[in-house]
Amino acid sequence: MSEKAAVLVAGSWGTALASVLADKNMEVSLWTRNEAQKEEINVLHRNERFLPGVALPGNLKATTDLETAVNGAKAVVMVAPSSAVREVARSLKPYWREDMLIVHATKGFEIESLKRMSTVISEELGCEEGRIVVLSGPSHAEEVVKRSPTTVVVASLVEEQADLAQDLFMNSYFRVYTNRDMVGVELAGALKNIIALGAGMSDGLGFGDNAKAALLTRGLAEITRIGVEMGANPLTFAGLAGIGDLVVTATSRHSRNWRAGYMLGQGKPLPEVLSSMGMVVEGIRTTKAAHAISQKYQVQMPIAAQLHHVLFEGLDPRTAVEALMGRDRKTEMEVMSLETWEQWHS
Repeated sequence: MSEKAAVLVAGSWGTALASVLADKNMEVSLWTRNEAQKEEINVLHRNERFLPGVALPGNLKATTDLETAVNGAKAVVMVAPSSAVREVARSLKPYWREDMLIVHATKGFEIESLKRMSTVISEELGCEEGRIVVLSGPSHAEEVVKRSPTTVVVASLVEEQADLAQDLFMNSYFRVYTNRDMVGVELAGALKNIIALGAGMSDGLGFGDNAKAALLTRGLAEITRIGVEMGANPLTFAGLAGIGDLVVTATSRHSRNWRAGYMLGQGKPLPEVLSSMGMVVEGIRTTKAAHAISQKYQVQMPIAAQLHHVLFEGLDPRTAVEALMGRDRKTEMEVMSLETWEQWHS
């Protein structure tokens, strides 16, 4: 009998990761609340809303019953939108076992508490945060389901847990590295969505490659600056979860965040942008969270601040760019505070 894994829920990334596991000849149960989506996956082997034109493995089965999905599973992979992670984790609690590997691949924050997803999940399951693994990195679902070569990172506070997740996912086209810096991997994955929004906005304004290259470079410095203040290893932001995911998300039309930013740059109002997307744009929620986090830690995040003005205060995108270009002179190496630098080098 093959080993079983459960994936919650059946969006584009959840379906793609379920496909990776199915390709390893595992019994894969994909949980959805949508009866029609369940039938489409089980009968037609399709998930047309999220991954149009893609045939899914036959050993990937969908269910609307959470207990059925996780019963007997050695691993549960949570890929819900950040706004739903606490609810999904709470629903999982009655069926969670101590020997069950929990992996999440959600890139965002809980807006109300500003908590990372691993913290939210551990709170609801009543387990130590070290029991949770985060999966992140440059990985468009549209390419993963077509078995295009993809490389990601799994991180946990406990090395053994990361090793288990690496073994779970690793196959001929899906390469997995491990990392102990779970905080950095989670922060990088969430915060790069803000910069991707900005990159799309820059393209929508027609500013060209020079502007976008500067935005990505300074955006990475901004992400690193707040990350190290929150306890992350600065080297994480130079890896797959940092610059790797930033590049793929900020330069591709597969990226929802880039597409949303592009439409904003073309002058479309936010409600129209969200309506036309039809899927969650995590960068918008993350911009709100990052604005609050930067104030909490008293760390400057000028790109996030200007995007916050555009998204939630009605500032014209072109005016936001002018404000960024007109900031006071800075040194390029101003990435972290002297106190934090000394901590990392002590």
